[in-house]
Amino acid sequence: MPETTPSVDLDAYFRRIGWEGPLRADTATLRGLHLAHARAIPFENLEALRLRAPSLDPDDLMAKLVHSRRGGYCHEQNLLFSYVLEALGFRVTRLAARVILGADRIESRPRGHMILLVTAADEPRPYLADVGYGAAGALLEAVPLVAGTELHDAGRRHRFVHAPHGGPLELWVLEAYDRAGDEWVAQYAFTLEPFELSDYEVFNWEVSTNPRSPFTRRLFAQRTTSDGHLLLDGRLLTETGADGTVRKRELADDAEVRQVLDADFGIAAPDAVTL
Repeated sequence: MPETTPSVDLDAYFRRIGWEGPLRADTATLRGLHLAHARAIPFENLEALRLRAPSLDPDDLMAKLVHSRRGGYCHEQNLLFSYVLEALGFRVTRLAARVILGADRIESRPRGHMILLVTAADEPRPYLADVGYGAAGALLEAVPLVAGTELHDAGRRHRFVHAPHGGPLELWVLEAYDRAGDEWVAQYAFTLEPFELSDYEVFNWEVSTNPRSPFTRRLFAQRTTSDGHLLLDGRLLTETGADGTVRKRELADDAEVRQVLDADFGIAAPDAVTL
């Protein structure tokens, strides 16, 4: 384990995600852990609704994401996942991406989304891991970082392409296949420049306290299930089936939002949060 890796309670983490598989630093374990985490720990921004930056301290990450019925967003989830992977012997490089889903051009969005480049003992190629994106186009399993090849991860389809830009490093773009629209949709763009924990502290503060951040203005909760994806955007609940079919309904009030968060997302919303 690298000296800089904080100690985390691996047994508690494995119980949280329901992992009973091997603990080798190989690609099969990486993909299995990634899928188990993605299905077990929901995406949510409840702290940001109070204009509070969620703590990135390892003990606080464990308390919130592992020992409580809560979730978190990218910095929390991927940071915790990186500590687990490093403890198992994987080599992890922390990166930062621009989320460009819905953007007219790549440069219009700032960097701020945390992703992980992971190298396993049995594979020289690095893999991209990201358990903190949450969206219907998110990776379910870690995938090899190769351009121009369609990748399959637990029923979803992804690919990496290169995009032109003005910097010296190659710009990678993750695309997800949208069955409903029969098209490839760009999710985020990134280079392989490593980022430090101090960088994520700044990103975390900005996204959770800036009044212009979408995360401080309305509720976002997402959960991946074995048969689809759930998104709660404010009071609009969207259910996407494994076949791409979409159903939407508006929740009535704060009480119904809390009930849906609890029953469908596995999130116990604090009483102090206005939903």
